[in-house]
Amino acid sequence: MKRNDIILIIIILIITLGISFFTVILPRLEDPNAPKVVVTINGEEYGTYPLDKDCEEVIELPNGAYNVLKIEDGYAQITDASCPDHICVHHYAIQYSGEMIVCLPNGMIAEIVGGEEDDIDGATN
Repeated sequence: MKRNDIILIIIILIITLGISFFTVILPRLEDPNAPKVVVTINGEEYGTYPLDKDCEEVIELPNGAYNVLKIEDGYAQITDASCPDHICVHHYAIQYSGEMIVCLPNGMIAEIVGGEEDDIDGATN
């Protein structure tokens, strides 16, 4: 092997280690207490979505019903639903640990887990 071959192998190894760090190791270092939205349907967990990444997820139920969860700027809200009353759609956006949006007709609950607590306990004068 020539000197240039060894340099090329070293460069390829460094690039491979760098890619491995950013794709495998770094995601595992994320804060487990970071706020996320946990969606459950009829008591079973459907999915977990980080509150710090903007996304829009269509939550489809086996019977054809649906809810659309939108996460934007650290807030989560239901923007559309197949339920007849749309109470979940008219609910304010949630961001604090323990807050939830419930869609009773579809049996769906979107709850914030982790993150900061709201300093208002609901009882104000």
